[in-house]
Amino acid sequence: MFTHNFKYTLKILFKNKMLIFWTFAFPIILGTFFQMAFSDIEKNEKLDIIDIAIVNNQEFKDNTIYRESFKALSDKESENRLFSIQYVTEEKAQNLLSDDKIIGYFLLKDDNPKVVVGTSDINQTILKFVVEEISSKLEIMRNVANLKIEEEKKNMPLGDMGNYNSLYASVYGQVMEMSKENNTNIKNISSNHLSYTMIEFYTLIAMACLYSGILSMFAMNQSLANMTTTGKRMAVSPTSKGKIILSSVLASYLTSLIGIFLLFLYTIFVLHVDYGNQILYIILLAFAGSLAGLSLGVVTSCCFKVSDNTKTGIIISITMLGCFLSGMMGITMKYIVDKNIPIVNKLNPANMITDGFYSLYYYDTLDRFFFNFFSLLVFATILIVISIFYLRRQKYDSI
Repeated sequence: MFTHNFKYTLKILFKNKMLIFWTFAFPIILGTFFQMAFSDIEKNEKLDIIDIAIVNNQEFKDNTIYRESFKALSDKESENRLFSIQYVTEEKAQNLLSDDKIIGYFLLKDDNPKVVVGTSDINQTILKFVVEEISSKLEIMRNVANLKIEEEKKNMPLGDMGNYNSLYASVYGQVMEMSKENNTNIKNISSNHLSYTMIEFYTLIAMACLYSGILSMFAMNQSLANMTTTGKRMAVSPTSKGKIILSSVLASYLTSLIGIFLLFLYTIFVLHVDYGNQILYIILLAFAGSLAGLSLGVVTSCCFKVSDNTKTGIIISITMLGCFLSGMMGITMKYIVDKNIPIVNKLNPANMITDGFYSLYYYDTLDRFFFNFFSLLVFATILIVISIFYLRRQKYDSI
């Protein structure tokens, strides 16, 4: 019965013209429009050096991590140079920002890093991400220092604990010196394949992934007695409802993956979109994103007692709102949301996908990528559990 229903669901999904349009054709059409609109906008363009200022107070001078990291990122001899930096007072930095001579400035006060910008744009976003990366590095170094200090304290004689302050200063200084030997993880790779327009294609992939919810919603409706005559027959049949639902969901997932695979082929070989050398991670994230979209469709089908068209509208609305907040209509929106109400994008599956893609460009490590990857899996798991809860509670007076 599992195999039979799996094949049956595949057939009805591929025969539904509306489903094929939204999940297969629409992303390809939208990607074509993106390419037509942006194909020449950044041709042969390399990311310009970004003009910033740093408030050169005593706290910044004493902080090895921030000082050395910004020094490396502004080194004129380095191919990874991102910034042209002016070291000034806070008042001077404010004047430079007001006169549009810099895009923003960095202030370290009371051990609290602060980025001040005049407007929201790609360069301001890069500065923000750089500061976040350096802050993460600083926290790691402090944790290492504290661990070393605890180890040294255990080896100290009981009567020698008065030298704790000198021990702390010595160990902490050694760890901070280690940071000088490590290059920052932020690199300017724009000369190779970084493009502002890639953000549009990232959100396009996110949209295609979440549109898989339309497929799972339609497949689930076929199994619900209050939605279709097929569902009524399944409800009174002796067959396992779990097998029927699982086979329908797996058929939807396979159909979704086929659509995403075709979208990748089209954008790579027809539109000549360069996804860089991390294509396997991009595909992995797309698979997780498709699973998140699938769960969105399942929970919509189970929890909303409305018509097929209304459920489709709900999924499309959620998807487009998520893509809008993650930067489809302009990357500045993503920065605004991240800055003012970050919890929104933390819960936004479209942003989890696009932010995972960003991390492959902006970072050497995969920590942020896998954070978004597992966030999508958690998102999908929560929605599926909610769906199971609603399905178990469903009862009908008559069918």
